Amino acid sequence: MRNIGILGSTGSIGTQALDVIRNNSNLFNVVALSGNNNIKLLEKQALEFKPDIVAVFDRANANILRDKLKPFNIKVFSGLDGLIEMAKYESIELLLTSVVGMIGLKPTLAAIESGKDIALANKETLVTAGSIVMNKAKEHNVSVIPVDSEHSAIFQSITSKESKEISKIILTASGGPFRNKEKSDLLNISSREALKHPNWSMGRKISIDSSTLMNKGLEVIEAKWLFDINLNDIEVIVHPQSIIHSMVEYIDGSIIAQLGVSDMRIPIQYALSYPKRISNNIKKLNLIEVSNLTFEKPDLTTFPCLKLAYRASEEEGTIPSVLNAANEVLVDMFLKDKIGFYDIPNTIETVLDKHKNICDPTLDEILYSDNWARNKAIELLKF
Repeated sequence: MRNIGILGSTGSIGTQALDVIRNNSNLFNVVALSGNNNIKLLEKQALEFKPDIVAVFDRANANILRDKLKPFNIKVFSGLDGLIEMAKYESIELLLTSVVGMIGLKPTLAAIESGKDIALANKETLVTAGSIVMNKAKEHNVSVIPVDSEHSAIFQSITSKESKEISKIILTASGGPFRNKEKSDLLNISSREALKHPNWSMGRKISIDSSTLMNKGLEVIEAKWLFDINLNDIEVIVHPQSIIHSMVEYIDGSIIAQLGVSDMRIPIQYALSYPKRISNNIKKLNLIEVSNLTFEKPDLTTFPCLKLAYRASEEEGTIPSVLNAANEVLVDMFLKDKIGFYDIPNTIETVLDKHKNICDPTLDEILYSDNWARNKAIELLKF
């Protein structure tokens, strides 16, 4: 049995991962879980899976949970230090990092430094500190296995160990809920409309990122570090059916693609079981029913966040961290209906323009730039 830790077990990816584990209890054993605000769900998960430890970022919630789990001999850690301690827990063999945002960076690095393989669903970790994280993984001989459907597809489609044989990576995007809309159509849309993704059931933040195409931009940056590939060799195309999850083109013109239904449990399961494949009861893809697969160029005028992400990836340094931090703040404001849809890319661009980039940054410089960007975004919007 493989001992699994889940950083962010109450979120969308975490709950689906536990569903995979629940259906394969002979293969996986949960030894550590973490959460933040959804204490009732975290308690329910802890009582079902009986991990050795649980970590809760919010200290008040941790105290509540500590009292409830004390009779079951489950240790409860709290705060960022608690998440880091959980990530380093010696019994963990594979840590699934599925928290949203920068909060996942330090625990992920701690897990890598303690020799844990990583199933990565926290894209901000590589977006902000890709060079540091991947170098640490090499140094400690740790595998970083992608969980995002697109990166999992690329991971599965890379059939050669020779990087020079790869011509380019093709990341597919559904286009989100506003595909084929023009800029004028989106000036007054609400967060409720933006949350209605046509194909995937996701968390609130990632759903908004999908509607702006920032999610795809972050995936571009992540792919660059995961697969050690030049930015110019990463292409984004819109594929509304979300059947082809991504592709790899080789120098001989061959394109290898991974196809499947839109169910995140498939890439989650592959990351947990890698290098083996295991069966499941998930609906299988029927190509006759699908019938048509179509492709389009992304509209960078209507969705400028994708262009901003390419810019950040090209400039490197602390710029990707600034992009990510500003976006996190702005998406939260949009979800609270405090700003409009285009306040997100417009403010991000201004924050990028005002930032003095630090090349080859340390972890502290990345974290400083993250904090600077958050404050600058709020300052620009006069909140």
